[in-house]
Amino acid sequence: MSASQPLPLSTPQGNGLRLEHISKHFSGTGNDTPLHVLDNIQLDIAPGEFITIVGASGCGKSTLLRLILGLDEEFDGRLLLDDRPIKGTGLERGIVFQDHRLFPWLTVEQNVAVGLKNAPLTPAQKRETVREHIHLVGLQDFTESYPHQISGGMAQRVAIARGLVNRPSVLLLDEPFGALDALTRTRLQRELQNIWQQEKITMVHVTHDVDEAVYLGDRVVVMQPHPGRIRRILDIDLPRPRNRSDARFIALRDDVLSDFAEVS
Repeated sequence: MSASQPLPLSTPQGNGLRLEHISKHFSGTGNDTPLHVLDNIQLDIAPGEFITIVGASGCGKSTLLRLILGLDEEFDGRLLLDDRPIKGTGLERGIVFQDHRLFPWLTVEQNVAVGLKNAPLTPAQKRETVREHIHLVGLQDFTESYPHQISGGMAQRVAIARGLVNRPSVLLLDEPFGALDALTRTRLQRELQNIWQQEKITMVHVTHDVDEAVYLGDRVVVMQPHPGRIRRILDIDLPRPRNRSDARFIALRDDVLSDFAEVS
């Protein structure tokens, strides 16, 4: 591949992401009892699948993402990506947080390029890959803008581009739209779905928003707290793009909401 050629888009491959009997405790202090955060999480995620995880605060959703990302290696069970144990962080796993965490002194282009800092690419390949991903999120007219010069929704699009720029096998999304207004959130949900369909990578998206979970997910994983565990998993067998007014969509959303009405 020549230095001037763009890298090919990711395609689903391997055996996906597997969570085997994952449990997590945080040690207590003094006479405090250790906090049991996750209990026996078992989940197989196919390559290219879009999984949404929904649950109330305290059910361990974000903790689970930290384990998959490799930020915390103190847990019971096994995490496998393409049949290989996950050890620490790696370029094959990207993440987007609720707070975009852009560097205020860098432009949009430079913030996206941060994601390629350790990538084994030539400078020309890095420039082309950054350009592609800025176009992917529709910000080609804002490459030289700084974070304070763009909206919150645009900043999240920069964060998504930065998370995707390494073309990871898995992109983890931790409440990426939680701080946005309703209209911006709805628009970015549509854009994220389009990006996923184009990039064809595995996405694991954590949210409090049941509507968002049903709109985006191939499957919705419903978690319950104290300790965090999987209550059930629903297949969302609806065509894309999804219509929130469709009776089938409403029925699935209400079905998931009924789980939270039952949890005390």
